[in-house]
Amino acid sequence: MGTLIYAANISLDGFLEDETGSFDWSVPDEDVHAFWNEHERRIGTSLYGRRMYETMRVWESDDWLTNEPAVVREYAGIWRDTDKVVYSSSLADVSTARTTIQRRFDPAAVRWLKETSSSDLSIGGAGIAAEAFRHGLVDECVLLLCPVVVGGGKPALPRGMRLDLELLDHRRFGNGVIYIRHAVRQA
Repeated sequence: MGTLIYAANISLDGFLEDETGSFDWSVPDEDVHAFWNEHERRIGTSLYGRRMYETMRVWESDDWLTNEPAVVREYAGIWRDTDKVVYSSSLADVSTARTTIQRRFDPAAVRWLKETSSSDLSIGGAGIAAEAFRHGLVDECVLLLCPVVVGGGKPALPRGMRLDLELLDHRRFGNGVIYIRHAVRQA
């Protein structure tokens, strides 16, 4: 059975992006990128909302990677080797391999994916993650707290619901980023 992991870079005040939609403050250095590479290696399927998928699909192309550090180029291969499910009612088609579209989020289908998976699953995108949290599907949160306060924007965690968490791991990076990993305690 796979574990469903919500993973994100977030500001210290809890946002995925600022009020203008920017997340340039969360671009990882090589050490943090290496951490994400190791984390993503255990993921067999990534579940995305449309906007997160559109952000991540840049990893499908090698054109821009030529002059990037090895750790960045390595991530592209890891991302391409992962199955992807995009939840969107408006996206006409996908432009990446190993990717399917689902028109709506179906909690029973996600539960089945978890039960039948031999590897872990990730979920990315605030809206789709909030749905998974509401249905009790998220098993762990992996958050990298960036040393910035953005003052507002898109919340990283769902509003209006309580989540009881158990700290499983933590680490401090040299650039001031703090990694925390929590299990979500189910009621």
